[in-house]
Amino acid sequence: MEEKKIKQLIGKTMLEIAEAIETGSFGQKARVGITILGSEHGSENLIKGAELAARSNPDMEVILIGPKNDSGLETVEIESEEEMHTKMEELLDTKYIDSCVTMHYNFPIGVSTVGKVFTPGMGKEMYLATTTGTSSVHRSEAMVKNALHGIITAKSMGIENPTVGILNLDGARQVERALKDFDSRGYAIDFAESMRSDGGSVMRGNDLLCGTADVMVTDTLTGNIMMKVFSSFTTGGSYEASGFGYGPGIGEDYERTILILSRASGVPVVANAISYAKDLAKGRLSEKCSTEFADAKKAGLDEILESLKETKKTETAAEEVKMPEKETVTGQISGIDIMDLEDAVTALWKENIYAESGMGCTGPIVRVSEARIEMARAALVKAEYLA
Repeated sequence: MEEKKIKQLIGKTMLEIAEAIETGSFGQKARVGITILGSEHGSENLIKGAELAARSNPDMEVILIGPKNDSGLETVEIESEEEMHTKMEELLDTKYIDSCVTMHYNFPIGVSTVGKVFTPGMGKEMYLATTTGTSSVHRSEAMVKNALHGIITAKSMGIENPTVGILNLDGARQVERALKDFDSRGYAIDFAESMRSDGGSVMRGNDLLCGTADVMVTDTLTGNIMMKVFSSFTTGGSYEASGFGYGPGIGEDYERTILILSRASGVPVVANAISYAKDLAKGRLSEKCSTEFADAKKAGLDEILESLKETKKTETAAEEVKMPEKETVTGQISGIDIMDLEDAVTALWKENIYAESGMGCTGPIVRVSEARIEMARAALVKAEYLA
């Protein structure tokens, strides 16, 4: 047994040496900052998290940004939260630190954070895209960007082909169509398959709990709520005890690696967030972001996003469409966004296919005759209501 452990240690060391030579980081430690003012649990909570992270990561130096303290860790002294963030930005821009963890920081529009959690069902790590910030003021466009932000983060953390799932929210089907279009244009996306029997890349609650996808795409407000639930469901919410925090701000041309904590984050989360920041620095997040956005633009990202901003107007909007003769509708077609549901029904009426809208257990459905289900599906694909 002892010989086996020695061999494993040698193997791990050789891999680390090879990686260090390849990246040019041999002998270098990542320098990660953390601001220590603003926690609901006091500065001591943040300092203890920093000390824990420093002990657990010999390949990292932790730099505190805040008032003088007796932690023994290097401290860049400041006295106020306003001064704290200004100093943090200065240290990042001058490359004195590689990344930083902070609280209550405002990102520009277009930048949003990718959180990381332990899922309670399987204890698997999962990236929530996104959890704070705003990728776009347009919901569907934001969620498509969130997917890209999640992929960038997961790749920076060493997951070469992260699986991507879309949480079953309003707009999820529209986002799914856009991402599949994106994939078909050359930006490869590995879509996750729901653990539910009907499968698909639109994820349900079970998939959240079990971590079916490496990257779970959601709108930011829902992602923020999920982060709070995952991190503090055992504590009642006042103390976040699990997970890695709300993650790094990602956006096109955004170069600072700044990770967000909640003011309620406890010592374990603080320590994990600092380790997360170290891994992202070593994974060269900023470079990965530039590369992935360049590849995404080559695959038509801007065109896809622009199409999502356009209000969908069917040819039937300006004309009265007569309802066909009623039929028994036992056939179901899912995969249509709730916002498009009634328009999809009208589009089928125009094709003289009787249809009704409905809500199944996995979301909106169009109900048609079993005999017409394939004809109806083809008509909906042609009208761009289905992928």
